[in-house]
Amino acid sequence: MRKDLDHLMHTHNVDALWIMGPTTHNPAMRYFCGEASLTGADLFKRRNQPPTLFYRSMERDEAAKTGLITRCYDDYPFRTYYEQANGDISQATALRFRKMLEDLHLERSRIALYGKIEFGPQFDLVKQLQTLMPEAEFLGFADDPILLMAMMTKDEDEIERIRQMGRVTTQVVAQTADFLSQHRAKGGILIKSDGEPLTIGEVKRRINLWLAEQGAENSEGTIFAIGRDAAIPHSTGNPHDVLRLGETIVFDIFPHEAGGGYFYDFTRTWCLGFATDEALGLYEQVLSVYRQVVQELAPNRFFKFYHDRTCELFEAMGHPTVRTNPTTQEGYVHSLGHGLGLHVHEYPVSGAYANESRDLLAPGTVFTIEPGLYYPQKGIGVRLEDTYAVLPDGQITCLAEYPPDLVIPVRAS
Repeated sequence: MRKDLDHLMHTHNVDALWIMGPTTHNPAMRYFCGEASLTGADLFKRRNQPPTLFYRSMERDEAAKTGLITRCYDDYPFRTYYEQANGDISQATALRFRKMLEDLHLERSRIALYGKIEFGPQFDLVKQLQTLMPEAEFLGFADDPILLMAMMTKDEDEIERIRQMGRVTTQVVAQTADFLSQHRAKGGILIKSDGEPLTIGEVKRRINLWLAEQGAENSEGTIFAIGRDAAIPHSTGNPHDVLRLGETIVFDIFPHEAGGGYFYDFTRTWCLGFATDEALGLYEQVLSVYRQVVQELAPNRFFKFYHDRTCELFEAMGHPTVRTNPTTQEGYVHSLGHGLGLHVHEYPVSGAYANESRDLLAPGTVFTIEPGLYYPQKGIGVRLEDTYAVLPDGQITCLAEYPPDLVIPVRAS
């Protein structure tokens, strides 16, 4: 949680966090700035100090919405540094930021870098600052032990916002099921009122419309894949594919609050009209494993324990898994789940690289459970996914219930 930041910074010997970029679709900036909309900003969080936000003058009202300490870039007139640098914009920018950092007393500090921004100019800026400020050190983390670690545990307001996104998500999933079932089947495919086949691309456009009507965004896209594509876990589906009866459809939807806020993550597998015996058999096995793992969930357990348990259950059914063969492309081919928040993938991690000191189902964690089986050569893929939270009292709850029905009924021609 946010209250853990200073301790984490101290533990990892970091004096300040420097977060760059806009406040929208930028999780690190959104974490501090909330729903304020700034097209570009720099936020510095010094250890044991409140954050300071630098903003453009034309966005002063949005900056004020954050409730943070704010400083306008105009306090550091660019022309002054442009003249000092003899017209070199790159050097002038570095001189300006050196002064900003000096005013924050960070000239001899270890500064960790975060945010989403065009890499080239920012790389140039940091490289020049390192020359101008040799006693400062600028850091990046491949496996973030500070900000992502703080974000892993959510407060009750954050969990409620994710729950609300779950309500939006499941409502749109229900609309999608109704939309499909209202179509007629002819020649083994769904057709529209004009007799033309219904395509995946048309279904996805409806999904985006329904999400937008609920005030949500779908910037990461939607997986709506049929047949062999459903057996490739992250195939998003071919927009030109028609919807054929009896084939498995993996529908994985992960929208978020408008502006890049909190995500939800949810998957169902459907067959239109009927399911083949083979598809039904795999589906029943996935559902059985899902229910068994959920029944065994307990707070403060190592998340990887449940991934290994999933492998054990699928292996007992005769399926290859990533535990028996880390490179398998059929059977159970991915980890059990992941943390969820302002990123669609956060800590805790459940797979092979999980960390016993970090990836626990601690109170405040929000995570997915998503077992699946995939057989590309058979054209069958099955995945079921819901999002869960560990509440402050240790209770583990699904944040949005929705039936796991396999078959979506359709009207005969």
